[in-house]
Amino acid sequence: MKQQNFSIEFFPPKTAVGVEKLRVTCARLAELNPKYFSVTFGAGGSTQHGTLDTVLEIRNAGHEAAPHLSCLGSSRDSLRAILNEFKSHGIKRIVALRGDLPSGYGAMDMSSSEFHHANELVEFIRAETGDWFHIEVAAYPEMHPQARSPQDDVANFVRKVKAGADSAITQYFYNADAYFRFVDDVRKAGADVPVTAGVMPITNYTQLMRFSDMCGAEIPRWIRLKLASYNDDADSIRAFGLDVVTDLCERLLAGGAPGLHFYTLNQAAATHAIWSRLNLSQK
Repeated sequence: MKQQNFSIEFFPPKTAVGVEKLRVTCARLAELNPKYFSVTFGAGGSTQHGTLDTVLEIRNAGHEAAPHLSCLGSSRDSLRAILNEFKSHGIKRIVALRGDLPSGYGAMDMSSSEFHHANELVEFIRAETGDWFHIEVAAYPEMHPQARSPQDDVANFVRKVKAGADSAITQYFYNADAYFRFVDDVRKAGADVPVTAGVMPITNYTQLMRFSDMCGAEIPRWIRLKLASYNDDADSIRAFGLDVVTDLCERLLAGGAPGLHFYTLNQAAATHAIWSRLNLSQK
């Protein structure tokens, strides 16, 4: 059986209080010995410096960290400068994404972007830096919300792999069958890279529904109804969420998922609890 890898995602804090909170969160989750931490990158590079600062702080604490990098709304020159800065700090892993346009861009401004798709970013990184970076890309078991069809979504994923991606991380989901079917489909289409399952712990019903509406992740009806029935009972929501997500992770790992990537929202408790239930640090 191949080695399974487990990783944890943060977003760069924007305030001094947020920086200190993330420092505590990171120290707590570092106890779990993840393969690496990743740090998100805002639309059009809006959190560029915060992303790098957070990555460097994590690395200075002795842990591997991977910055996200998005290309939509960015120029080749700006991305080249960022890549060179990453290299200068010895960063070897990167999460390459299309990303979103920064706020204030209209639909017409899309044409002014030098990049339109993530495979173009992957190609650019390889052309500029060779094999320096291990490149992760995104995958969407339930289809990217802007894809025209599941077939087109699979084709888009294959293009990223052929452009030079080493592995992938999925959007979060709660239907294991969607993940297994997606992996089967991309394998048949010629994309044979590890596809790590993205995991979103459930701690807040309203927040989960808002995020899911934005990114196209489906919340199965039985989960939605159960969560809604708890109203403002936060303890019941957390307990139910831990059970649901732990069961999902167990099924994914038993079915051959090469690893799990936890979307923490800069919170430690739920990820720590699920990780401990799964005994991942012993794997």
